[in-house]
Amino acid sequence: MKRVIETERIPINLWVDDIEEGALEQAKDIANLPVSFSHIAIMPDTHQGYGMPIGGVLATENAIIPNAVGVDIGCGMCSLRTNQQELDRDRLKKIMGRIRDTVPVGFSHHDSKQDKKWMPEMDSELPIIQKEYESARKQVGTLGGGNHFIEIQKGSDGYIWIMIHSGSRNIGYTAAKHYNDIAKEKNEGRDDVPKNLAFFREDTKEFSLYTNEMNYCIDFALANRKLMMERVKDAFEKEVSDVEFSDFINKPHNFAARETHFDKELIIHRKGATRAREGELGMVPGSQGSPSFIVRGKGKPEAFESCSHGAGRVMSRTKAKETLSVEEQSKPMEEKGIIHAIRHKSDLDEAPGSYKDIQEVMKNQSDLVDIVIELEPMAVIKG
Repeated sequence: MKRVIETERIPINLWVDDIEEGALEQAKDIANLPVSFSHIAIMPDTHQGYGMPIGGVLATENAIIPNAVGVDIGCGMCSLRTNQQELDRDRLKKIMGRIRDTVPVGFSHHDSKQDKKWMPEMDSELPIIQKEYESARKQVGTLGGGNHFIEIQKGSDGYIWIMIHSGSRNIGYTAAKHYNDIAKEKNEGRDDVPKNLAFFREDTKEFSLYTNEMNYCIDFALANRKLMMERVKDAFEKEVSDVEFSDFINKPHNFAARETHFDKELIIHRKGATRAREGELGMVPGSQGSPSFIVRGKGKPEAFESCSHGAGRVMSRTKAKETLSVEEQSKPMEEKGIIHAIRHKSDLDEAPGSYKDIQEVMKNQSDLVDIVIELEPMAVIKG
């Protein structure tokens, strides 16, 4: 931990030195909520979000806050290891081409509904999920946009790895917006609750409805990543005759869950933060030009057993497009032989220069996780 702020209702534990002003103000807002418990934990990849900072961990007693989960409910990472130790560039390009043919990116969806076996089972008491279910069948197995990616990596263990970052697509966004709007109405007129941090008490029907629909969206986000991973595996199998896969790891980083900390049952909200219990494996990705990491949690109580979910932005998407250069951002990756996704000025919001130094992020959270494997990027598809 870098420092503790003790000027608010509860302390703010920081694993970062250079927190931006907007993120700091949001951290203070959640520290002053009447339902916040013990302390706030701010991870080293933090930056300003909507209501709550990305990279924030918040514990509550008997309350849930939709905006402390975020609009991409269940967004997270998955990875697996192949048995391959080498992959030549021509074969890698063919694999990436096959992935692009089978995994829609950005706003694109599948033309037809995917098999129901890829969808989580639906409860009849989930009104938003029921409404969005059929359209979601065209979205399952799609990457989405923003910072979502599919990346082929070479591990320090000598093996080729696959990593995917994606979320719950429109079904998660719709559920999040619906319940956040209701929460704002329920909390209207309260001076102690900012409108973007409105919550539901546990003894209300809205608490149960949101919790159940949130959990479905978390399951959908996992199903989405699993189907994409199957399509990536298919691409490998068509190009590499003896390929095998193992060590599947999945970690959401936008969710709320009941957990016991400090001998209390709490609701832990992680928004752009990953659970890191003692011995638990997880992933911390860098940018498309920097390493990612398989990590093992240390179960740090002061962080509610959490760690960062990535490198974290150092500048806004707009500023990145205005100030960064395609040539300057792409050249170092090309020199390393990385098949990257920086082609036009519109791609610069996901350029390496728009992210924090992942090595510094990992150094700042050395008390939260141990590095197990370092993964160097070989090829990436961005949303």
